[in-house]
Amino acid sequence: MLLLSACSTPVRQAAVPKELQIEAEVPGMPGVRYFAREHSALLLHDAFESIQREKAQLKSAGGHGQLPPTQFLAISGGGEDGAFGAGLLLGWTASGARPEFKLVTGVSTGALTAPFAFLGPRYDDKLRWIYTEVTSKDILERRWLLAALLDDALSDTTPLKRLVQKFMNAEMMQDIAAENAKGRLLLIGTTNLDGRRGVIWNIGKIAASGHPRALNLIQDILVASAAIPGVFPPIMFDVEAGGRRYQEMHVDGGASAQVFAYPPLFGLGDEAKARGVVRGRRIYVIRNARLDADWEQVDRRALSIAGRSIAALIQNQGVGDLYRIYVTSRRDKVDFNLAFIPATFKTPLKEPFDKAYMNELFKIGYDLGARGYRWIKVPPGLETSGPVAEP
Repeated sequence: MLLLSACSTPVRQAAVPKELQIEAEVPGMPGVRYFAREHSALLLHDAFESIQREKAQLKSAGGHGQLPPTQFLAISGGGEDGAFGAGLLLGWTASGARPEFKLVTGVSTGALTAPFAFLGPRYDDKLRWIYTEVTSKDILERRWLLAALLDDALSDTTPLKRLVQKFMNAEMMQDIAAENAKGRLLLIGTTNLDGRRGVIWNIGKIAASGHPRALNLIQDILVASAAIPGVFPPIMFDVEAGGRRYQEMHVDGGASAQVFAYPPLFGLGDEAKARGVVRGRRIYVIRNARLDADWEQVDRRALSIAGRSIAALIQNQGVGDLYRIYVTSRRDKVDFNLAFIPATFKTPLKEPFDKAYMNELFKIGYDLGARGYRWIKVPPGLETSGPVAEP
């Protein structure tokens, strides 16, 4: 009892009242985020305003402002399995066929990959280092057992924050701002746990804002997107609404969606047609997970049962997210392409962020990308016949 009384749970400022959630803004940086399940006039404005910047860039490069076919990239969560997506991207570079993406989105480990994917092959070496050299000690420090009752997480992610600050520095932010000026978009997903809402952050807009806290905000967003609830501490964002200051608690973007492209309510096809924007569109979705149902005998213990159940929930949520993107793509006439970890990969994970495991998975992704990945055209379960297609 003396030990418990000497400890206290972390404190926080008041959460944004329910009726003010949509109004909440980051002080000094309004309009830098959208709500995933809300129709957003701001998102529409920013998306089509980016096309005007793109046209201006094309014209300044000697073109006639005609819009070429465009490519989108969506990178999912998956923890250490993010090594697959990183390897695939570098292999894609080696194949000579990797395009420049108009839009890059990321969630969780995908949020850590997304800035590198957005900036292209010149950042490949840094991306390789993160997914082949980093170990668990570079991500987290385990807390004492009573943290489950008294603290906000079982682990301390100070090492992850240092890692993010190392690569997401002022130079990288300036590079993102420069690409944003060309009409390209980098979006990262987090989950507002108070409101149980997915939040989409416009990283390019933040980078280009010139605000003195822009870099700190981007770093916090990346850490928040990777903050596994209960395992990693949440990130608290100070916001303003109704003339008052509040705090929002944000955790892993995967708590809302394992992967996203753009909100279905966006209506890309109809909106583009109404504005006279005519161009081909293709989306590439990297799901950092296996999609087959792996088998494992589960011990009759509470933690084993809970852990296995959560893993099943995440896997099936991820498949549902793929369905959503596929259906939205079909509606908007966007060519759908999917990559995922092959069922033949069976290396056991000995500990979180196991370096040997990640290196092997990175190599598999790299080899598949380098020899020309056979992108899957429909999510699992929608094939006309046969099992889940193998890359």
